[in-house]
Amino acid sequence: MLKLKRIAIDTHRESIAYLSRACPHYRVDEFQALGKIEVRAAGGSCLLATINIVDDAALLAPDELGLSEEAFRVFGLLPESRVRIAHPKPVESLDALRRKIEGHELDDAEYTAVICDIAASRYSKMEVAAFLVGCAGFMTVEEVLRLTRAMANVGQRLDWGDRLVVDKHCIGGIPGNRTSMIVVPLVMAHGLTIPKTSSRAITSPAGTADTMEVLARVDISTEEMRAIVDRIGGCLVWGGRVNLSPADDVMITVERPLGIDTREQMVASILSKKLTAGSRHLVLDIPVGPSAKVRSQNDAVRLRKLFEYVGGKIGLSLDIRLTDGSQPIGRGIGPVLEARDVMAVLRNEPMAPADLRERALLLAGALIEADEAVKGGQGIHRARALLESGAGLQAMERIIEAQGSNLGPDGIIPAASSKCHEVAAQHSGLVNGIDCLRIARVARMAGAPAFKDAGVDLLKKIGDPVRQGEPLYRIHAGLDADLGFAAELAMQDSGFTINGMPGHGA
Repeated sequence: MLKLKRIAIDTHRESIAYLSRACPHYRVDEFQALGKIEVRAAGGSCLLATINIVDDAALLAPDELGLSEEAFRVFGLLPESRVRIAHPKPVESLDALRRKIEGHELDDAEYTAVICDIAASRYSKMEVAAFLVGCAGFMTVEEVLRLTRAMANVGQRLDWGDRLVVDKHCIGGIPGNRTSMIVVPLVMAHGLTIPKTSSRAITSPAGTADTMEVLARVDISTEEMRAIVDRIGGCLVWGGRVNLSPADDVMITVERPLGIDTREQMVASILSKKLTAGSRHLVLDIPVGPSAKVRSQNDAVRLRKLFEYVGGKIGLSLDIRLTDGSQPIGRGIGPVLEARDVMAVLRNEPMAPADLRERALLLAGALIEADEAVKGGQGIHRARALLESGAGLQAMERIIEAQGSNLGPDGIIPAASSKCHEVAAQHSGLVNGIDCLRIARVARMAGAPAFKDAGVDLLKKIGDPVRQGEPLYRIHAGLDADLGFAAELAMQDSGFTINGMPGHGA
């Protein structure tokens, strides 16, 4: 048997095992050719991992098996535990994967088999990518439903009893759109149950979980999440820890960097997680704009119909809102800057971003109307009253306290990085376009979300007049090198259009 050693390498949701080439117990070349091994513990637990061979004895002794951080988290054994390794069993669902690549329609059993194997880490990232590309090439509406059900049936499913559980989701793509962090406390303050799970950023400057983490702990187990919701009526936590749709978490890490984001996969991803979270009523925000995920009204209507069909089949009530996605929401892009905007809205500060406040009130009002006691059209008025009275802020403070505050004394939000650079307009005129993708890329280049105090602070929005040399936005960077990279990117193209002409930064 081999002795486990923890190798402090973050392999990001991929289980990696490390075996010494000098191992006296196994023929290393035999396992290396396979790419995967099974790691078996004395108690019967088993882990499937990708094998890497180590030649440095200082890193790994011949009688040791190294596991990456992710593998240790999944396996749950302590360092120095004794394990054996073995050849993995054949992955039978690969036959279904090949059929999908060839353009065939898969049935319920085939989707279930594929999703079970993805969730169990039996697929390499290359095989996951092949499945995603196969689905992107051809997928019927019924297949979207089958995929959604398969993803929901693998992993935990929360049951909240007879309570009316509501949720809100945005399909993403718009920087600064942190409405969830305002909607959740307002809906809680009204008295509805809203256990909100959110994602971390993969290719964007911040996910809701990244921004919420500025205020409170989000890495919370399912049991703790349930206790918090039972006590205060809601939460804002990281969905990756709750493990509601584990196959989706794996697929997202592959599809986002590859730019694979079809409407079929989007629908299955979002609705499977809402179903497993125990939601019964969902308000869905679909921003539409020239640099949003959905570029035209026709595409938005087709996506809405697909959501409505699948949602209806799985018993989820949907209220879908097509919103303005022509520019970033709020001023801040990046965790600290977005948290500043959210708290400014909840605190009713005079300079709080009006677009963020009004978008959040619209969506909160739609959710509040799930309450049969609230008349149609009155939800937004109820949401506004809860915000202006301070009830929304008090609910957010309860969430922060329940999850564990990350704020400093007196609830002070950390400041943005002092390493900054202002991007100025090259000519005077009226701002009539902002490229969401470009601005998000600049913020990401500046270090967000790895550095929570990095990002972009918008100083101008569409419709604002600007003079030549006046700053359009301010870049805050985590490192001096990041500041240089982001400033150079903004110099090539600021992402702003002024009087119909692209604005190059200065």
